[in-house]
Amino acid sequence: MSARAPRAGPPAREILAHWRDAVPEDRLAHLVKDATRALVRALQVRLAGHGVSFGHWTYLRILWEQDGLTQRELSAQAGVMEPTALGALRAMEERGYVTRRQRRDNRKNVYVHLTAKGRALKDRLVPLAEDVNRVAVAGMSDADIARLRRLLLAMIENLARDEHEGAP
Repeated sequence: MSARAPRAGPPAREILAHWRDAVPEDRLAHLVKDATRALVRALQVRLAGHGVSFGHWTYLRILWEQDGLTQRELSAQAGVMEPTALGALRAMEERGYVTRRQRRDNRKNVYVHLTAKGRALKDRLVPLAEDVNRVAVAGMSDADIARLRRLLLAMIENLARDEHEGAP
């Protein structure tokens, strides 16, 4: 069983040339988006070799940390709409990664639990993500990596505050 091939899009080299030559002073949001795209693509390629899609990785990663979430909680943490999560979770259930069930005391919610097969994927897949991170920061000093992390977290915090304050 194989995962879908990574989405078509410009390879990282084309993205890099775009940023260095065509628009070196373009908005930071575009640069962050392209960096994210390159990271996702690198992980997609690695996951596909194990028959796991990037979408399934997203849910697995959350469930490895907090098993037994409701479908609603899982979709919120993954940042996707509930119908999207439902389709992915059904496919993951067919592959034997998760079970979905209601509780006797709460027939309203559907809870998602990892199976032994889903839990076992962690040992195979997490090293792939760690490899992508190593590749992404190659040549950077520990201080640069720590600073980049602080700066990105500051951006996220600023945008969360802006959202909370109800920016137009």
